[in-house]
Amino acid sequence: MRLVQIAQHAADLQRATRWYADLLGAEPSATFDPPGLVFFDLAGVRLLLEGNAPAAMLYLNVDDIDGTVERLRAAGTVIRSEPHVIFTHADDTLGPAGAAEWQAFVEDSEGNLVGLVEHRS
Repeated sequence: MRLVQIAQHAADLQRATRWYADLLGAEPSATFDPPGLVFFDLAGVRLLLEGNAPAAMLYLNVDDIDGTVERLRAAGTVIRSEPHVIFTHADDTLGPAGAAEWQAFVEDSEGNLVGLVEHRS
């Protein structure tokens, strides 16, 4: 079994599409309007933005958490939690053994909380 799709609430579909396109550095893979559905491809998992979807808590892997947070801050994104170490991986169960897991939390354009994650050796 594998994860196929995550749905995220988007009250303003155009605004949310712009925000996620900027964050992900990619345009949507499909848009159906009507009925108001926008899809992004996250390494084979679909991220669906839709007005009727409930809010979801997304955690997205980024290569440079500090740079990503600063870029988002400059664009007016609300930063809820600055980059900080959560823990260091003792083994490779949840990430690379010996890597520190850094996380930060931001609000998307719709007020949903999004976690950013970076593994640093």
